[in-house]
Amino acid sequence: MELMSAGREFTAYGPSHVVVLSIFAAGAVLLVWRGRRQSEARARLVARSLAVLLMAAFLTALVYKLIRPDLATSVPLQLCDIAEVTAAYALWTQRHWAFTLTYYWGLLLSSQALLTPDIGTPREGAPDFPHHLFVTFFTLHVLVVWAAIYLTWGRGMRPRWRDYRFAVFVTLGWVAFTFVFNLVAGTNYGYLNGKPPTASVLDLLGPWPVYLLIEIVVVLGVWALMTWPWERRRRLAGEQAASAGRAAFQQPG
Repeated sequence: MELMSAGREFTAYGPSHVVVLSIFAAGAVLLVWRGRRQSEARARLVARSLAVLLMAAFLTALVYKLIRPDLATSVPLQLCDIAEVTAAYALWTQRHWAFTLTYYWGLLLSSQALLTPDIGTPREGAPDFPHHLFVTFFTLHVLVVWAAIYLTWGRGMRPRWRDYRFAVFVTLGWVAFTFVFNLVAGTNYGYLNGKPPTASVLDLLGPWPVYLLIEIVVVLGVWALMTWPWERRRRLAGEQAASAGRAAFQQPG
């Protein structure tokens, strides 16, 4: 198979896409396995190395966008753009608020971009490997999802219901800001102000703004399902600890 043809059109689940997904899966397993066995110093080194790679890819993609600037595509206002910077910050600092956004945005939204990629621009189409749009798109999305997986299952960070509410608040704030920006600038970041010009899954959700409202409801529901198991496990652990404490207290001296 020839993967090095720069002029070839990208095909979802074609050879290059399968290679990317295989690398992603293998890397995710390795990060979890190593993350659970690392010292704090080693874990900090791995996390910060991923953060540097992520920011390098982000800045590279941004430079390419600014070489031929286009208001409709060059402003880093997509939620994935914000997720990339947030994930890098979460990896570097391991601040809980940054982990929270990386967990919800990375595991649900960036992972969808890996499975149903929208590469390229109307000007350049959807190029295959080794075009810079292919490389930066998949590098960024793979690293964001790896960050969420590593911090959650490798390093043991966990979301709570208050984190869920925080993620909802921040995301709806992005929706409101970006919607207004689109109105003023005549853009359509996040497809908040209209469907994409080509066929997409949004066509199944009805006209604007119905599809937008359905998207929001689905995302909030899935995020709740992503929070509930951790809270249930935390509650059960607390109940078991309390029960063990009462049993120890009742033991005759």
